[in-house]
Amino acid sequence: MPNQPKDNLFALIKSLTKAEKRYFSLYISRQKSSESARYSKLFNLLDKSDHYDEEQIFKKEKSIRRSQLHNLKAHLYNELLTALRLFHGAKNLDIQIREQIDFAKILYNRGLVLQSLKVLDKAKSVARQNSHFILTLEILQFEQAIESRHITRSIKGRAEMLHQESNYILNHVNEVAQLASLALRLYGSYLENGHVTNGKQSRELETFFKNALSNIHFDQESFYGRAYLHQAHCWYYFIQLDFSRYYLHAYKWVKLFSDSPKAKTEEPFLYLKGLHNLVTALFMTGKHDELRKGIEELELFHGSAANYNENLQVQCFIYLYTAKLNYFFLTGRFTKGITIVDEIEQQLNNYRRYIDTHRIMVFYYKIACLYFGAGDSEKAIDYLNKIINLKVGHLRSDLQCVARLLHLIAHYELGNTDILEYLIKSVYRFFAKMENKDAVQEEILKFLKRSLSPKPKDVIESFSELKRKLDTVSKDKFANRSYQYLDISSWLESKIEGVAVEKVIREKFLRRIDVKI
Repeated sequence: MPNQPKDNLFALIKSLTKAEKRYFSLYISRQKSSESARYSKLFNLLDKSDHYDEEQIFKKEKSIRRSQLHNLKAHLYNELLTALRLFHGAKNLDIQIREQIDFAKILYNRGLVLQSLKVLDKAKSVARQNSHFILTLEILQFEQAIESRHITRSIKGRAEMLHQESNYILNHVNEVAQLASLALRLYGSYLENGHVTNGKQSRELETFFKNALSNIHFDQESFYGRAYLHQAHCWYYFIQLDFSRYYLHAYKWVKLFSDSPKAKTEEPFLYLKGLHNLVTALFMTGKHDELRKGIEELELFHGSAANYNENLQVQCFIYLYTAKLNYFFLTGRFTKGITIVDEIEQQLNNYRRYIDTHRIMVFYYKIACLYFGAGDSEKAIDYLNKIINLKVGHLRSDLQCVARLLHLIAHYELGNTDILEYLIKSVYRFFAKMENKDAVQEEILKFLKRSLSPKPKDVIESFSELKRKLDTVSKDKFANRSYQYLDISSWLESKIEGVAVEKVIREKFLRRIDVKI
């Protein structure tokens, strides 16, 4: 979880944009009461503070008594949420629909039944057209309650029509909820274990996935149904290391938004998540031209994120800079990639309370790979140590394992043989604990252990032998997963040929695109 400030009110105030703060000041000033003046004073005091300190509140604002603070904070918190609801209402259709439901309830409670039904009917039409089916169901239930209590002169068959409509929406909401839940469960599995490591895990995941989809209609009618269906497939194929199918569903996910441009405004997070999966799939499948275009699209969206909220801005930063780093890896431009590390560090610092440990760990690993690829093993070790020193249990055990492996290789590059023996034993213990070691990692560990022998083989011969072994074992897709984190083959070629690893990867990339042309 991100490191949020302990006080909820203080955290909420610190999350506000300048525009939101201006709006709240105007909102609270209109109330013109002694209470609103105290809200304003407390708000301004907390807004200017770097951290929450109650003693400083009493010291700087004498009008606030200790006995009042708890209630004052609670009321200010509610006033802030009310103001934010009003401020963002025009941008969020679901808020507008809920407002119409509230209006209908007010009219109904005043005895204006027909007016209430008229407002509900309009709200239901908007909700259904825009795939807000849970709100549609809430409206239908309200309509049914009114019809059961009053003679409304409804059209013939109104009760049966409402019954059929409710059943249809219930079935649809149930399917969408199942798909969203499936995608979340797959994501949780990936966070803990990463990709599948063997055939048994792959078959178990396949069985789980098929069973979860057994009651789902694949010809989903609604926007959300199709979006969550593609999201679930994306996670499934990504974990299964089937990147071609992963790309296919990510493409279809983003195309939903291309076909319905208004949805980007209504559901920016869902669109951004789809775009992130698409650029990740383009990286995994080596489509560099399309990846560059995807990054351009992310940059455009990042530029407009300020019109939404800070949470969206944070996600944009994460996805955009992850894609940029991946592009440097794919094209073999590690030294060039280092130029954006300061930007990443600055943003990580700015957004630290919003970014979870997993995302930070991924950035540290990718930055370490940048430095390693650029030939700076010392800096690579600095970032890998940040991962190793994190206390995160089994979170992304795959990434924790490969970080330790790269840590060993970086020390080997620096000739730190005096500590390699200890580190190798430590890594073996860690791999055993995480149960995450594959054949590629096993061969590298054996090689590094043999390199400490008093009578090592010729260095070039040793590297060539290791490469031959890895070329053989990596034909198994489960062992090949290690190559998703580190281009081990290119590192070995660089050692055999006596050139920089960056040059090897760059030349491979240039040969590949020349062949395609």
